[in-house]
Amino acid sequence: MRVEIVPCLKDNYAYLLVDETRRTAAIVDPSEEAPVTAAAAAHGLEITAIACTHHHWDHVGGIEDLLKRHPGIPVYGFVSDRGRIPGQTHFLEDGATLELAGATAAILHIPGHTLGAIAYHFAQDAAVFTGDTLFLSGCGRMFEGDPEMMSGSLARLARLPPDTRVYCGHEYTASNLRFARHLEPDEPAIAARIVEVEATRSAGGPTVPGRLSDELATNPFLRPQSKAIRRALGLSDAASVAEVFGAARKAKDDFKG
Repeated sequence: MRVEIVPCLKDNYAYLLVDETRRTAAIVDPSEEAPVTAAAAAHGLEITAIACTHHHWDHVGGIEDLLKRHPGIPVYGFVSDRGRIPGQTHFLEDGATLELAGATAAILHIPGHTLGAIAYHFAQDAAVFTGDTLFLSGCGRMFEGDPEMMSGSLARLARLPPDTRVYCGHEYTASNLRFARHLEPDEPAIAARIVEVEATRSAGGPTVPGRLSDELATNPFLRPQSKAIRRALGLSDAASVAEVFGAARKAKDDFKG
């Protein structure tokens, strides 16, 4: 399975999952129709499915126009997002498997950002599509969940193989790393990642995908046991993972760096 990154809106990403044999593609999180249609045409691909990580408009806003161009194609989302994802035809549950672009995805229910958030994990392709739950060097806000729920979802993603490529919903990596450095100013992996990301963005490239191994080393929301993070947040070693996450998420919400 090949993945084509499609920039949308101001800082969103949609993804074309390409079946090279059939010259078809499934779309993950089409916030806009036009960029997705243009990307598929440029690569000579027929769009055959839409897969959604959650119901927010900046991930599903292009579906209705895409269905006008491609009537009858399946639209996948979590079962609890019934009525919230336009044109949804398939209602997935945790642990289900799904064939997309000639590859098999396992569905991981990862609530917190929204209650119906899911990830599509392609184990054989070492790729996971996390929407707005896990960003590179960060995570999404809790619009419908709580710290225990969200920290549990992130812990589940953190247990995937470390060579997994993370495809997330937004280009937030540089700002997320500034917050990571704020919490762990002496962490060399964060300093090295900042240099790498700055070079990538200066050249006009996307920071996605990132390796989960790098996230485990630099993403504060995957590092609740870090003593430096706990000290920066004013928490003791006895604080629970959910308490650390809640404090870190509030600190990120308030961060001005």
